Amino acid sequence: MKFGGLLANHDVSFDIHPGEIVGLIGPNGAGKTTLFSCVSGFLRPTSGSVIFNGEDITGLKPYEICQRGIVRTFQITQPLYEMTVLENVMAGTYCRFSRPKDARSEALSVLKLTGLWDKRDRMGSELTIPDRKRLEIARALGTQPKLLMLDETMAGLTPTEIQQAVDLIRNIRAQGITLLIIEHVMEAIMPVADRIVVLDAGRLIAEGAPKDIAHDPKVIEAYLGEKRYVRRKKHQSQL
Repeated sequence: MKFGGLLANHDVSFDIHPGEIVGLIGPNGAGKTTLFSCVSGFLRPTSGSVIFNGEDITGLKPYEICQRGIVRTFQITQPLYEMTVLENVMAGTYCRFSRPKDARSEALSVLKLTGLWDKRDRMGSELTIPDRKRLEIARALGTQPKLLMLDETMAGLTPTEIQQAVDLIRNIRAQGITLLIIEHVMEAIMPVADRIVVLDAGRLIAEGAPKDIAHDPKVIEAYLGEKRYVRRKKHQSQL
């Protein structure tokens, strides 16, 4: 993916298997959100293709990709402030159900799963940041996705709230939903992910099990920078 002369993603290729939780990590500016936007239809790739369930979905509109079972959340939460929590989630369930009764029933089920049942009648404008993040996930779940893409849903949360978010992710996977998660909170994504994909400067530099990624020199250097990485190696050699 190019923006003028800027190469945001280059030769990035990986598979996601049904039922997996895949973490997508990398330093700021690595191209993670651009990749999300290309997969979900908010950007059209300048090269390459996106294949989902054997179908080339490259360049389809976001609503067309959503209909096929891929939905994403955003770093900055965007609740419908003048609507209730239930109505916010129904905005997602209407993608699958045309009858209000059915859309409402599905939305209520999603609210139970995401822990927002007790706040279903609150306005979107009344929610705390953690609850807005849950609502963002709930609205996406309302579309009945096969692949749910979460963009930094744990940023800014307390340790207790992060653990609650991790528990929710596990519960979502238990529903048979595959997840691709951008996350900077390493202590949260490493224990929950089956596999980690690492980007740096728009390129894929590593892919594998969390325990292997955590000790990969290329990954450590990407996060620390070359000088700090060299100092770290020197310090370790002196221990």
